[in-house]
Amino acid sequence: MQVVALVGPSGTGKSHRASLVAIQRGAEAIIDDGLLVREGKILAGESAKRAPSKLAAVRRAIFADADDAQAMRKRLGEIQPRRVLVLGTSLGMVRRICEVLGLPQPAEVVHIEDIASPEEILHAQQIRREQGKHVIPAPIVEVKRTFSGYLVDPLRFILRGSGGQRRAMVIEKSVVRPTWSYLGRFTIDDKAVSAIAAHAAEEIAGIARVRRVAMETWPEGLVLHLDVTVVFGHHLPTALARARDRVRLMVEQMTAQNVLSANITARRVELPQDEEVRPAGEGAMRP
Repeated sequence: MQVVALVGPSGTGKSHRASLVAIQRGAEAIIDDGLLVREGKILAGESAKRAPSKLAAVRRAIFADADDAQAMRKRLGEIQPRRVLVLGTSLGMVRRICEVLGLPQPAEVVHIEDIASPEEILHAQQIRREQGKHVIPAPIVEVKRTFSGYLVDPLRFILRGSGGQRRAMVIEKSVVRPTWSYLGRFTIDDKAVSAIAAHAAEEIAGIARVRRVAMETWPEGLVLHLDVTVVFGHHLPTALARARDRVRLMVEQMTAQNVLSANITARRVELPQDEEVRPAGEGAMRP
């Protein structure tokens, strides 16, 4: 196994260029800020960008926790990449990561100044300083599972083949704003999430009103439970399915939370004129 080091100060665009450098250097996996990424999938680790402080972020990035280091060594042993790209703010940091993870010392060192112009580096630093944005070299579908509640945006560019390689390659990355960024913390009250979910469900034809919203909060995201009153005469499975999809879409778009599932249960039925008929599943219909 060989290691390629990508070195540069924080905020200079290393993660943004990591996928391209990995392709150019033949690296099959990337180790960046505590994560192991291969072929656009996060295989192991917990991102330093989720740490509650800068000090905690550094400790996570260098695998200071013995359990984190052991889990990463195990995963590397399972996939056995021939070449790994390791990112660090200095060559010393990369060497320390290699030592902790049982990797050989870097056979090649790429400095950010070798692949980015001074203007590009200054621009990257300005974005980090003013907007608190960070790049993760994995698609948004991978990142959302581990960054629920963070502002996440997709990045995509096409690497066109050259020389003997004619096939174009689409490279996907994600932009996140961590909790300890220069912009400070942000939180969304549970009542606001419930209100968004209720409003989204009530937009669907056949859903008269939302009676109750309950939430389960997990590290990977939210599980929503909605009890609703439905309108007599509508196709119940269709209305509930549309409400489920609408709730997931609106909550994810408006809160940046990853919705693992939205469960919609019909508890009562009412006439189109809002005259109540009966509780769902109980007795005969009353006039």
